[in-house]
Amino acid sequence: MSTQIAMPTRSSARVDEILSWYQDDSPQTLANLRRILEHGRTGGSGKLVVLPVDQGFEHGPTRSFAPNPAGYDPRYHAQLAVDAGCSAHALPLGACKVVSPEFASDLPLILKCNSADGLYVGTDPEPAVTAGVEDAVRLGCAAVGFTIYPGSSARNRMYENLRRLARDAADAGLPLVVWSYPRGSGVSEQGRTAVDVVAYAAHLACQLGAHIVKVKPPTDVIESAAARKVLERSGTPLGTLAERVRHVVQSAFDGHRIVIFSGGAAKGTEAVLEENRQTALGGGFGTIMGRNSFQRPHDEAVQLLHDVMDIHLAATHD
Repeated sequence: MSTQIAMPTRSSARVDEILSWYQDDSPQTLANLRRILEHGRTGGSGKLVVLPVDQGFEHGPTRSFAPNPAGYDPRYHAQLAVDAGCSAHALPLGACKVVSPEFASDLPLILKCNSADGLYVGTDPEPAVTAGVEDAVRLGCAAVGFTIYPGSSARNRMYENLRRLARDAADAGLPLVVWSYPRGSGVSEQGRTAVDVVAYAAHLACQLGAHIVKVKPPTDVIESAAARKVLERSGTPLGTLAERVRHVVQSAFDGHRIVIFSGGAAKGTEAVLEENRQTALGGGFGTIMGRNSFQRPHDEAVQLLHDVMDIHLAATHD
């Protein structure tokens, strides 16, 4: 069972503080960002727990939804996000068109505007642009999302596409969520989640205009010899996941951008909870967790999401 955590008020000094980091943004953008920060069980705390379901596009429907066949229906995921009290629900265009009429008014939706399918896996991947701000506005979304692959030879096109999306989103008053996932010929397989590379990826997303940055939990691998020398010379502690998360958050404008960590591949319940304890301890702003929730039966998924939320809420009282 979840421990009893006092639910924050819908508007809080913490949310006001976070919004003060984005003073260049329009009132409409800040209102939409506030909507996400004040929604759900963690609303008002400055912590986010987002349910992303782009895995059907990225990995295929069988791998993604066969473990819990209810998930073949996009409306199931939106209802799961509502039932669990998630901060928002991220999804691609097709699913958003199914979900939006029923859920957009009550659940902040983040339209994922690019995706890469798993039928072709090359050395240097490049997601296709699959939606735009005009779709997000028409469907009543609260934000738009975009993936970049630092380390891919196609990265510059991704950055340029993201720049265009960021400009359009600003004009429409929509916050920008960036999935910053290093991969491609510029990084090794282990380097994709190396602490120095993840920190670099988070920083790049901030420089490209992200309001919310999604990265993977960093391992203790250090990819760059130059970075290793600096980290060792500075005495930056990196021995625990919490310490590595703290370094990543610091790399995001000294913690003045919202950094949330992915849930990754499906894993056992205790592994999920411990990973979230560590990311919360390191100052992470929450999690964006898909397969580890929606591949479980509904009630089990709700309970797990509540337990994860309670971990991040407890961190706000430490």
